Amino acid sequence: RLVGSEMCIRDSSTAEEPDHNDYGVAAVYQALEQGGQDMPCTTSGYNWFNNSQTYADRIYTSSLDELIWKTFYNHLDAANKVLVLTEGTEDPEMLIYRGQAFAARAYDFLNLAQAYQFTYAGHENELCVPIVTENMTLEEKQNNPRATVEKVYEQIIKDLNQAIDLLEGYDNGTNKDKIDEAVAYGLRARANLLMHNWAEAAKDAEKAIAGGTPQSLADVSKPTFNSATADSWLWGVLITPDNDVVQTGIINWPSHLCSLTGNGYTTLTGSFRYVSSALYDLIPDSDIRKQWFISPEGTSKLVDNTTVDGIPVIDYFGLTPYANVKFGAYQDIMGNTTNSQDWPLMRVEEMYLIKAEGEAMSNNPNAKQTLENFVKTYRNPDYTCTASSAQEMQDEIWLQRRMELWGEGFGITDILRTQKTVERTALSEEVQKTEVDCWQEGGSFAKRNPLGHWFLSFPNGKAFSENSSYYLYAIPEKEMNANPNL
Repeated sequence: RLVGSEMCIRDSSTAEEPDHNDYGVAAVYQALEQGGQDMPCTTSGYNWFNNSQTYADRIYTSSLDELIWKTFYNHLDAANKVLVLTEGTEDPEMLIYRGQAFAARAYDFLNLAQAYQFTYAGHENELCVPIVTENMTLEEKQNNPRATVEKVYEQIIKDLNQAIDLLEGYDNGTNKDKIDEAVAYGLRARANLLMHNWAEAAKDAEKAIAGGTPQSLADVSKPTFNSATADSWLWGVLITPDNDVVQTGIINWPSHLCSLTGNGYTTLTGSFRYVSSALYDLIPDSDIRKQWFISPEGTSKLVDNTTVDGIPVIDYFGLTPYANVKFGAYQDIMGNTTNSQDWPLMRVEEMYLIKAEGEAMSNNPNAKQTLENFVKTYRNPDYTCTASSAQEMQDEIWLQRRMELWGEGFGITDILRTQKTVERTALSEEVQKTEVDCWQEGGSFAKRNPLGHWFLSFPNGKAFSENSSYYLYAIPEKEMNANPNL
């Protein structure tokens, strides 16, 4: 049991007295999301990820930078310990743990590689992060140079190949915090997508799809994405009410992302996470995902007919245009003060989109059908894909990813993967002047304006550009001091 528990990625903080943006892997994905172009937020002191929006956290003394490094290297260290303990075993249960450890290590390297260096294609020889394996001595770790991007991905694929062999036939059932065969295939699908191994990415995604079923149109017609019991979740962080981050009250992901919690930075201070108006306008009216956000008119079918304490939800929480209502409150009880929602690490919906992109970029004629079947069945019955080339298909699938995976951590990494430029659009003066009545504590109402992007250029004032070093995190100062070979 102890060996198996090591493979569950944590939602816990990395420090004894953590900053309020230090609550584990969900905080990492919040930072990566706000570094993209689709999640503007207030600039108030209650936005703990303000520096991620401005790229001010990309310096080697940044606490968020250290959080990213520690989150994945600490988890990787746990995986290495399991590999040492299970070396040479023939016990079936221990072999499952061993397979999970290989997959967990690959997951960590995959995240580190995307945070600290540009994407694989075209940057194979650039220095990435140190490779740490199970049999390295302490001295070797302390003098471990950065490996190239190519070498890091070689390690990732090697680990995932071994994981898939060892996890053959293993299903995590209701234990969604455990890595199973479908998750291992899903991780290799992600890696192959990054490496432009298009056909292999599609094949691996198809294998992963066997592990789950997308949430139906009815399922996502209400706030959700808060429980690993959903059949669409292949892997997630399971969070219980007695967990440390829940006990803190507000140092957890729902506090910063859920607009329907009764105890969070979002609802208590108005630091909601919004969708950019540019993305909102690209979502067809017939697509349910448009309803995951409050409209410019102050409505959403997900919450229009619901109340809290007899007050309409939008008024009760003070929801302004473009605020998200995608993520449900704990136990689907709006206003619940317990922030014990699970966090998704991999949903099967992502695998459908990887499959479609892999097929499109490998000139597989089934690509358009794969995409249309998914979107028409689960999100927009009126959808038709009009793309007529591989590049147009990739761009369309990126739009679908932005819509489907909004808020889940792919914001900046998808931009880096496709080598695009961050594009942020400020709200027009006309829209900024729009006022909506918002409920205030005590029962009064106040006028508020919709929010859009504030930061429209790099810190040096220059326009956003592709493959800018501003998008990358710096190796933390403490690591540089501890390892002279970095």
